[in-house]
Amino acid sequence: MSVNEPLGAALPQGAGLELKAPTRPQIAVSDRRLAQIGLVGTVLLGLLLGVAASQTDTLMPQNMALVAMGWITGPLRYISFHLATGETMLALGLMFGFYLLAVKYTRLISARAAITAIVALNVILLIAPPLFSTDVFSYEAYARMFTIDGVNPYVHGPYAISLAQPLYSLVGAKWIGMPSAYGPLFTALSGPLAFTSIAVSTYVFKLTAALSCLGTVAIMWRGARLRGVDPVRGAVLFGLNPLVVVYGVGGGHNDLVMLLPMIAGVYAVLRNQDRKAGAMIAVATAIKLTGALVAPFAYLAPEMATGGRRRPLLLGAGVTTVAVLAISFGVFGTGPLHLPAILNRIQSEGDWHSIPGFISTAMRLPSVGQVAGAILSVVFVVCSGWLLWRVWKGTIDWIEAAAWSTVAILVCAGSLLPWYVAWLFPLVALCDNPRLVRVSLWLTGVILAITILGYFPNGSAIFWV
Repeated sequence: MSVNEPLGAALPQGAGLELKAPTRPQIAVSDRRLAQIGLVGTVLLGLLLGVAASQTDTLMPQNMALVAMGWITGPLRYISFHLATGETMLALGLMFGFYLLAVKYTRLISARAAITAIVALNVILLIAPPLFSTDVFSYEAYARMFTIDGVNPYVHGPYAISLAQPLYSLVGAKWIGMPSAYGPLFTALSGPLAFTSIAVSTYVFKLTAALSCLGTVAIMWRGARLRGVDPVRGAVLFGLNPLVVVYGVGGGHNDLVMLLPMIAGVYAVLRNQDRKAGAMIAVATAIKLTGALVAPFAYLAPEMATGGRRRPLLLGAGVTTVAVLAISFGVFGTGPLHLPAILNRIQSEGDWHSIPGFISTAMRLPSVGQVAGAILSVVFVVCSGWLLWRVWKGTIDWIEAAAWSTVAILVCAGSLLPWYVAWLFPLVALCDNPRLVRVSLWLTGVILAITILGYFPNGSAIFWV
């Protein structure tokens, strides 16, 4: 029987007129339960990690255990308990498994259930101690440098602040001599927090990250509906991703702050609000330079050629950029001009989560790692150029092309940190491409696996012995 054939046409001659309502297959009931298990399991594992954080060295940022600063460990410290390294990594792995389950059966998840789970997980990681990374303390150090100590954070690293400052001991060893790699708008807006306590500024950064995450989900939801894509799937993909929420919100990272105006710019393009789109993308870039990645794809989109839409896009971006530059030069002088060199230094030093860094450190082949890094840089440029050409020719959707370009930059990066996958998922959420979803999930899983492996002594030896 054809699915398009009227039901009555399929009845054999002489059949009775009574029709029973079709019974829902048992597998549908099981799938619905699996969807619920995925949602609840993801949130509960996040709660486990958040509660255990203040007594678990694996979850705390480097050097965090060296100082006792009261409320910096958050309200969950009153019910906290210890997790061994193996237990912590198992919890992260299980959380990712539950997340995959929720993504697989997202069609059976109601909008209310998805939003409730996302908000609950973000709140849990908000009130948890700062997790895994010391970046939030670098933000505070850069803010203190130019507001209190009169030191340009784009010229000097946090070593310039007084050794007697408690904040100094919290900055990661790798970053103590590194000038700020963040956009001047973010650094300037962080300035007032230098006059608050470390605990207050830490949780302000975390709150900003959590609100940005939820705001991004809300804009993605509207954008997905506008493009005829399932908004629940996109919300779950981004808002429950362990690397986005546990690392991003838990660590108070400004990547999430950057994503909010970036996705707002993408949404503005979809709404034909081109001036606003240009302004939002420029703001995202002024927070973190990664925000500029979508700009050339939006500009070259074929629909932007109709009605002269490219001119207002450039106008909005140009006016906003001039305003940001005025603020930047007023506060930091020519310091932000060092940003390209700073970023190049960070990428050249590498990180063991990235392919070149993993080859150099885990496999103990630094020369091969440097060659791999150079080759991957060329690969990224070629891939992005090819994608831009396809957008120009109208053979690929511009948001999908921007998503694939983001995949390329994550794979080819010399320095790759777990929460960087947050750059990708808002774009994936707006595309109806199952292969793009699968690649994004695989990328998340591989980065998480490498991260987990790095916490065990000699865990990476299997790759080079």
